[in-house]
Amino acid sequence: MLVEFNTLPEHSKVWIYQCNRRFTEDELVLVSGKTNAFLEQWAAHGTGLKAGFELKYERFIIIAVNQDEQSATGCSIDASVRFIQELEQEMNVELLDKMNVAFKQGDFVNFKTLLDFKAMAKSGAIGKKTIVFNNLVTNVAEYNENWEVPAHESWHSRFFK
Repeated sequence: MLVEFNTLPEHSKVWIYQCNRRFTEDELVLVSGKTNAFLEQWAAHGTGLKAGFELKYERFIIIAVNQDEQSATGCSIDASVRFIQELEQEMNVELLDKMNVAFKQGDFVNFKTLLDFKAMAKSGAIGKKTIVFNNLVTNVAEYNENWEVPAHESWHSRFFK
């Protein structure tokens, strides 16, 4: 069951899918429609999941599920991954590769491989105060508080020592 993202409790489970490039306006409409349709029918053991999503910076798909009444289970999580894989194939993008880093440079969201990000940190092209996207957050509260943080406050800090 699709619900408004901002109505989900703070302890709701979150998954963040980061695109390797910005979505076009047409792609944003496509992603929004397909995600709406998927979440409307998303279920675990026959029970609909109360889930919502938002699209951020024309690059991120954030999905959250309220697990108070029904938890997302292995099969339902697998279904969501298949949905994301279908988006990847249809749009020729990467959404599941965790070896990439997104970070802000001014108002621009930049995207680099982990190796390139590490080299930029080492060369001083980016610093400890660079805003990074910590896609390892696990719930809405963490997403709201710790998703966009200075690099020194996230797992990215190891590249600045």
